[in-house]
Parts: sequence; C-alpha cells; structure tokens
Amino acid sequence: MRVLIVEDEPNLGQQLKATLEGAGYAIDLATDGEEGHFMGSTENYDAIILDLGLPEIDGLTVLDRWRKEGRTAPVLVLTARDSWSDKVAGLDAGADDYVAKPFQSEELIARLRALIRRAAGNASAELTAGDVRLDTRSGKVTLAGEPVKMTAQEYKLLSYLLHHKGKVVSRTELIEHIYDQDFDRDSNTIEVFVTRIRKKLGQEVITTIRGLGYSLEDTNA
Repeated sequence: MRVLIVEDEPNLGQQLKATLEGAGYAIDLATDGEEGHFMGSTENYDAIILDLGLPEIDGLTVLDRWRKEGRTAPVLVLTARDSWSDKVAGLDAGADDYVAKPFQSEELIARLRALIRRAAGNASAELTAGDVRLDTRSGKVTLAGEPVKMTAQEYKLLSYLLHHKGKVVSRTELIEHIYDQDFDRDSNTIEVFVTRIRKKLGQEVITTIRGLGYSLEDTNA
C-alpha cells in the first residue's frame, strides 16, 4: 500500500516515513502544501496523512482542492490543533479521520489500516482468500493455519491483491501502489513476485488475466 505524508516538520516527517515503511507501506513525503497538493493530484495513493498547519498552502485548502478535483483517497488529518472547530473544519473539508499531535505511532498505524480497509470495502483486519490469511495488524501470512515467510515486496503485492479481492488489477496499478516515488520501477519484477507467491501459497491463488493483469479469488468458493 502506498501512502503520501504531507508534513512540514522535518523530524516528524522522517520519523513517520521510517515508522510506516517499517510497517510495510511504500511512502512518499511532501514538506509543504503546494508540493503535497501536486503529488496527491498526480499520483495514486491508498491513503494520505495530511498536516493542517502547512506552509505555502494550508492543509484544509489542499484537502478541499483534492476533493473538488475528485480525488477519493482516504485522508487522515494530523495536526497540533485541538479545538473542535478545527476538527469539524477538517472533516467538513473531506477528511476521513483525525489524529491530534502528540500521538502514539501505534494508534496512527491502526487508524491508517482501518481507513485503507474501509476504502477497499473490507471490515475485518484479517484478509482471506481460501486457505490464505493475512493479518494486517501483525503483518503475518498463513496458509491453512501454517505461517508463510514473505519478503517485504511479496507481502505488499499480496496485501494489495487481497484488499482488492475479486477485481482485476493491472501491472501498472500494482507498480503504482507497492513502490514509492523514488523506487526504480520495473514491471517485470511484478511477474517475479507473483511467481514467488504462487510457489509459497499455491499456483491457483493468483490468476493471470491475459492482457489485463491479475486477480485473486476465494479458491475454496
């Protein structure tokens, strides 16, 4: 899952980036409202963490512009402001959730996971397809109850397909959502990861839709 952080405090921005990358997310970081608005308008993100007190363009204006442009990525507003009027303004501008500074990293990650799940239509923290189970809280994958070791990129790809179970996902979409902006993106690596996942979870777990991409279904259905 690919997440944009728009935060002007350098230390906090880098800390959030490192924390979320450690939790398995591909992270892009913008340090002012103008840059954040541009990135959020031109790239596809699974979620956005947005500070309100930004230079150049304030966070509320950035959020309002995204929504008017039709950008639907879930937005978690992050700010030091703690008045009810600021919270209401953020939600009215199109925010999906709100966390005030200072905050616990665990709470922010949990709220982020929930936003991404809900946006994809998943209520549970555990994503399943047949005997495959992925726990988004622990990052563990099991097959018929047995733990399966996965690399970070294999996990990201499997997680994205599970979040969009039953849909055809193109290689381009996978590349956009499992790699950050600075990563050297190569579509050929997607096929490599799919092959590795099939070896670990079974050939039938991911279906190749020729000319379109990949689909993950409930294999027991």
